[in-house]
Amino acid sequence: MENVQTAVRDEYMASGFAGAEKDPQYLLVVRNLKKYFPIKSSFFKVTVGNVKAVDDISFKIKRGTTMGLVGESGCGKSTIGRTILRLQEKTAGEVFFNGQDIFKLSEAELRKMRPQIQIIFQDPYSSLSPRLPVGEIIGEAAREHGIVPPEEFDDYITRIMRACGLPEYYKDRYPHEFSGGQRQRICIARALALNPDFILCDEPVSALDVSIQAQIINLLKDLQRDFGLTYLFISHDLSVVEHISNTVGVMYLGNMVEFAPTDKLFSHPLHPYTEALFSAIPVPDPDYKMNRIILQGSIPSPANPPAGCKFHTRCRKCMELCKYVQPDFNELEPEHFCACHLYNTPERAAELEQEMQQLKKAEAHA
Repeated sequence: MENVQTAVRDEYMASGFAGAEKDPQYLLVVRNLKKYFPIKSSFFKVTVGNVKAVDDISFKIKRGTTMGLVGESGCGKSTIGRTILRLQEKTAGEVFFNGQDIFKLSEAELRKMRPQIQIIFQDPYSSLSPRLPVGEIIGEAAREHGIVPPEEFDDYITRIMRACGLPEYYKDRYPHEFSGGQRQRICIARALALNPDFILCDEPVSALDVSIQAQIINLLKDLQRDFGLTYLFISHDLSVVEHISNTVGVMYLGNMVEFAPTDKLFSHPLHPYTEALFSAIPVPDPDYKMNRIILQGSIPSPANPPAGCKFHTRCRKCMELCKYVQPDFNELEPEHFCACHLYNTPERAAELEQEMQQLKKAEAHA
């Protein structure tokens, strides 16, 4: 019974993304992606459960645009990024890049694709080798993948550095000689040197001062315009995400609860969790009275999430159905997806009501 219900729900959740991988306007399509980490018993090392870091996520990113990904710490944002890049294997689901399923590629095919998909890490201090000069850090992977002929290599690295606001004489210096903002420019140049189509930005400005954050964000936007880049921008800072993103996905405890174009999401959030997040955005006006939505309790454990909607334990609009049945991730208006029982159609609400009654009966007999 449970497998049938899961299959039906997967069909509903992926309905707005079916066939998107064949549409050339989308560079990246993620459908029903899951990544679970096993929990081992301390003595016999038997798997006793799973941490559901990413639990049935679907989204798509158009070429040359930026998708922002927001949510509380521990909700699975970085795990999504690393799974998309196949830095770790998936548990289930599909990831299509340029129409190809990344997880069906052989090692040789994946190696050939690697330059096209790059990552900028959160910490510019630990992500650069202290033993290599800047020129070698930026050019090492480009040389390995044969991006340019050897005789053009030095000029190519110089052009990449200048595009990222780095003077040529930085080539022979080492990372410890630079500030955080300069180091992040080096990280961006290292990714750009491979001539990628897609760059995953994993909280690239969270370790920087606010004034430097603005410079890095503007640099990323300029590079996107000049090189036709596509970004997945992971961040806690909603103001930064609003500034740089074309679309935004909101995550909670391993699930995508809302996905929409940036202007629609910020002007008309549908999910109660999104409303609570946006109510916490600071407004630089001492006379402005904020209508803060305070969430009750703390975020549940991803190893033992609550049944039904994972947000129901903290939701001020919680209904009986929310406690038993997981909501569908539906397209409520063009390009605006939301997973909440508040927006069920009457027909779907009746189906889920029956499912809830069956679950209650099974719970009573257990």
